[in-house]
Amino acid sequence: MKIALMDSGIGLLAAAAALRKLRPDVDLVLSSNPASMPWGPRTPEEVTELALGCCRAAAAYEPDALVVACNTASVHALATLRAELEPGLPVIGTVPAIKPAAALGGRVAIWATPITTGSAYQRGLIRDFGGTADVTEVACPGLADAVEHGDDDAITAAIADAAARTPVGTDVIVLGCTHYELVEDRIRAAVAPTASPGLTLYGSADAVAAQALRRVADLTRTGSATTTVLHAGIPAALPSAATHYPQGEALLAPAPIA
Repeated sequence: MKIALMDSGIGLLAAAAALRKLRPDVDLVLSSNPASMPWGPRTPEEVTELALGCCRAAAAYEPDALVVACNTASVHALATLRAELEPGLPVIGTVPAIKPAAALGGRVAIWATPITTGSAYQRGLIRDFGGTADVTEVACPGLADAVEHGDDDAITAAIADAAARTPVGTDVIVLGCTHYELVEDRIRAAVAPTASPGLTLYGSADAVAAQALRRVADLTRTGSATTTVLHAGIPAALPSAATHYPQGEALLAPAPIA
């Protein structure tokens, strides 16, 4: 079994690690374009073109499914990607976990990139699934880029800025960018002093990985636990910043012996 993931950069590590945990033999194709980051300030048309490039490069490796492991790309490009690649290649998008977060009620903060924050797409999710929860959108300028480069000082500053704008007493934080899941513990620590004692964080990696495996559940062939990395369609290695995060270390660890 082979599953491809695309993202602007290393945000795809969270879903990739979740896939490898659920299915240790899966072959992974990680397609990104880190030189084009950040995607947040780009126009929807630019994001769509960049996402198409990453997905076409991944599709050349004949995966069984493709995960759009990027909230920004899912917001602006998912329909275009599906129109081009499906039904031959199932495409799984990444949706902020607003529905399960809002189901808990209380105060919900959605941390997302500036382009996703306030977008018609995110506002639609809040309208459809927000229920009675008190939902606040929190833009996090610079956080995804800082995570991409493993810049600890910039990560700390961006998280502190967003934490200062997160309402006191917040019960749930939705991580609306896949990069943020790589620093989930740091986000929790920054918000905890003013949050509800039972603060819960919701990412999308586990749900997306499970959905991808459901889409290919009828396949019986096994994989070899290989990891192929593409940068702008060119074979590459995982960037050194990947080792900054547990998910990157998990992908670099030797495959378990059967």
